[in-house]
Amino acid sequence: MIDSKNLLNGAVASVLALGLAAASGNALAGKPGFEKCSGIVKSGMNDCGTSKHGCAGKAARDADPEEWIYVPEGTCKKIVGGKIKAKKS
Repeated sequence: MIDSKNLLNGAVASVLALGLAAASGNALAGKPGFEKCSGIVKSGMNDCGTSKHGCAGKAARDADPEEWIYVPEGTCKKIVGGKIKAKKS
């Protein structure tokens, strides 16, 4: 016989895992009308990973040229030090 507590725990864990998977996919995908802008990020405020780390919020210093955030299209070129990060083909 299946232990109902284990069954419930498994179901809750599955729902949480699916929710996290969906949220992480949305977080990594760019929104229409936005572009990646590098060189303007404050420490700990980046949107995604780089070659130095794999997570958002891990920027070690302000204005690191490799760190980026999403900004509305056309905004990055108006910010001093901002460079549009090229899209991967």
